[in-house]
Amino acid sequence: MNREDTMQSLHGEMIEWRRYLHRHPELSFKEHRTSDWIAEKLEAWGLQVRRGVAGTGIVARLEGGRPGRTIALRTDIDALAIQDEKTVEYASTVPGVMHACGHDGHMAEMLAVAYYYSQRKEETVGTRVFLFQPAEEVLPGGALGMIEDGALEGVDAIYGVHLWSPFPYGVIATRPGPFMASPDEFEIVVKGKGGHGGLPHQSVDAVVAGAHMVTAIQTIVSRNVDPLQSAVISVGRMQAGTANNVIAERCLLAGTVRSFNEETRMFVRNRLEEVVRYISDMHGTETSFQFVFGYPPVVNTDSEAERVLRVADSLGNAGEAKRVEPVMAGEDFSYYLQKVPGCYFFVGAGAADGSSYPHHHPKFDIDERAMLNAARMLIAVADDSAADLNS
Repeated sequence: MNREDTMQSLHGEMIEWRRYLHRHPELSFKEHRTSDWIAEKLEAWGLQVRRGVAGTGIVARLEGGRPGRTIALRTDIDALAIQDEKTVEYASTVPGVMHACGHDGHMAEMLAVAYYYSQRKEETVGTRVFLFQPAEEVLPGGALGMIEDGALEGVDAIYGVHLWSPFPYGVIATRPGPFMASPDEFEIVVKGKGGHGGLPHQSVDAVVAGAHMVTAIQTIVSRNVDPLQSAVISVGRMQAGTANNVIAERCLLAGTVRSFNEETRMFVRNRLEEVVRYISDMHGTETSFQFVFGYPPVVNTDSEAERVLRVADSLGNAGEAKRVEPVMAGEDFSYYLQKVPGCYFFVGAGAADGSSYPHHHPKFDIDERAMLNAARMLIAVADDSAADLNS
């Protein structure tokens, strides 16, 4: 069978694999059952498999029968601490854990790609390295551990794909240069003096100080960051108080900062601390400030992003190629791109009318046809890159 016929014949198995994985999700760095299940399949297909990379990761290698470059393809394998609320037969069987970001689909399509190459070893140009990475969803992530354990040794280029519900089925999307943001986190603890709700003058209200901080923080991007640069500050948590008639002694604020370059990233971090300190002093509170740097921005190699868009254009059955604006989501695929050339791209997996639930939602799901598009693209891009001796 040719490539298209083979991939079509594998689509049913992709769906079965994806639904099995959806029923049995595992959290970051705890993907033991998932890892064993994947490794057993890869070993049965004759790939060279190294288990336990970065804890629960897998590096599988296939040497092609024809000379060419070494191309790595990466997928993530972890789930999220979210209760699955879908009423489908493949809903998660693990309380409080679900694949709410499409990683189950990523694994299924990557397995299909690995199987495809295992059946065409002699005609394959170059070497394929399949990275099944743990813990993309939590800092510090699993990519650094994979790299430290030698996952990129000898690799000439790397590609990764994300099934993306904001884009409808049929879209292939990426861009040269900055593509996804750095997802940093902060936590602010405001400590005042608790007291009676009817006697506020005898207390120091941590909630009032915290509320002023939330409001002032929003002016950093709108009034301090260069309008031609991009940044986001979102306060995701505000926790305080124990009763309606008690002035809270403590208020917690926590959130995220997103940006695309180091200069903006550091400016926002420093300005955020300044604003918090000034407001704390004004209200007479004591405040602690913690900032955790997350993954660096995903910056695609220009030539490799152009390759992905060109290949997508040539595969009319894989979907519509689109050069898109950057998105403020983050991904630790960025660490791989700091080491070798490559490209991260989206494959549309949402409804055409925009009704799909967003990523990390309890009812998140994908259009399973998108897995076939993603697998087609990974194979076509890897083949094009492996044969490109001018890169």
